[in-house]
Amino acid sequence: MLTKRIIPCLDVAGGRVVKGASFVNLRDAGDPVELAAFYDREGADELVFLDITASSDGRGTIIDVVERVSEEVFIPLTVGGGVRGAEDVRKLLNAGADKVSMNTAAALNPDAFAAAAAAFGGQCLVIAIDARRAAPDAPQADPALLPGGHPGKGDLALGPGSRWEVFVHGGRTPTGMDAVRWAVYAAELGAGEVLLTSMDADGHQDGYDLELTRAVADAVPVPVIASGGAGGVAHLAQAVTEGRADAALAASIFHYGRRSIADAKRAFRAEGIPVRE
Repeated sequence: MLTKRIIPCLDVAGGRVVKGASFVNLRDAGDPVELAAFYDREGADELVFLDITASSDGRGTIIDVVERVSEEVFIPLTVGGGVRGAEDVRKLLNAGADKVSMNTAAALNPDAFAAAAAAFGGQCLVIAIDARRAAPDAPQADPALLPGGHPGKGDLALGPGSRWEVFVHGGRTPTGMDAVRWAVYAAELGAGEVLLTSMDADGHQDGYDLELTRAVADAVPVPVIASGGAGGVAHLAQAVTEGRADAALAASIFHYGRRSIADAKRAFRAEGIPVRE
């Protein structure tokens, strides 16, 4: 049986790790290089580094910080933020990333994501999706106005029965796209993994949006990383049991010392969830 992964996340802004709630009210959580080294020593299965203001600021990922982080870790490192296409993917892989995530650029230009996946392989391309629950009376989007105007993909639009909408630019911009449908299409384009964040649950520590996680995990043929809402190790375990995710990502509970990686792995074992020793 495949082991389930526990993944700390470094959300970086201005060269510092930050954490907020629902993508706002950010507060400092430490130095990314020091935290990366700490999580490597603590037994994290992987590490995610997200430059959360790169896309909204219209710039690329801070390569120098990525290089310094990669020198401190010996576990898989996923890097995202401001990745616009294959050339940016190449730079980050050269800087030490094992996997690269695309979010805004992929939603606005799916062809760019497909080209990057074709160039480097799905094993190192992650589609990051920030999703918020759609209002019950949300109007159906006009497919012609969807980001990228991708021909023949009107089925990505919000419509009757849509539950979650994709947001880009660090959660600032709604796209009119249905999150589950976008995840399925991104996997068809070559994504090897889905990093799925509930904007509603993010930072509130009341647990993951298990309904969202399960909906995407059941719909795609690739691993799903649950993100947003962990307030305790029981929540991480729920993400992979009830949410059917392949990995649970968390930030606040690890950054501020409320729980450790070891605590999370003990909780997984107690639930019969296989984890790496």
